[in-house]
Amino acid sequence: MKLKVVLEPSDEGGYTIFVPSLPGCVSEGNTREEALVNIREAIELYLEPI
Repeated sequence: MKLKVVLEPSDEGGYTIFVPSLPGCVSEGNTREEALVNIREAIELYLEPI
């Protein structure tokens, strides 16, 4: 499954990342790579009950 994610620099440093098609599915990371790893985990947890 492919989902579009939006990666934005955070005001506090690092990055915030979210999935527009999954309301409330948001994560963050100190680097782009860390944010991408974290959002993958968040997506898995978000979709787990489905």
